[in-house]
Amino acid sequence: MKALILFSSRDGQTRKIAFYIANQIKEERECDVFNIQLVDEIDWAQYDRVLIGASIRYGHFQPVVAKFVKTHLKELQQRSSGFFSVNLTARKPEKRTPQTNAYTRKFLLQSPWEPDCCAVFAGELRYPRYGFFNRIMIQLIMRMTNGETDASKEVEYTDWQQVTRFAHEFAGLPSKLSKKNTLR
Repeated sequence: MKALILFSSRDGQTRKIAFYIANQIKEERECDVFNIQLVDEIDWAQYDRVLIGASIRYGHFQPVVAKFVKTHLKELQQRSSGFFSVNLTARKPEKRTPQTNAYTRKFLLQSPWEPDCCAVFAGELRYPRYGFFNRIMIQLIMRMTNGETDASKEVEYTDWQQVTRFAHEFAGLPSKLSKKNTLR
């Protein structure tokens, strides 16, 4: 069976991480990767595991993530599953776990879904690509948190070794679907 990887990305880093994970595990299992905002129907019978990745902007995930979880909770619970969040707060090593990252911890506490594995990855700062409002707001936030404020810079904070380890943890989860339990 295949792995389903869904992502919610604002500036592209979560998408990049989702495809990187799929590439890391392609020898272990086939993967389909989709933007969660563009998914209409899912043939759940193809998948024995699901991974959802979501980015944070101004302290919030896009609402489509919680909506997807609520709509597809039964399917998520029946399969091995994982969740990862991407945010700039995680540029600090002490904010890079589900227990220490406030956004991820809050999402997991409020969600009815209990993924089997979770991770938090640092994102990418892309000042030249932001519009005026986002650039100013992100600079303000970065100034308050002792981060990069030079508006000419792009800084990738993602720890790709951490992403690789998580990809293999997700791929190695035992399947929850047995042959007689496989959904049709």
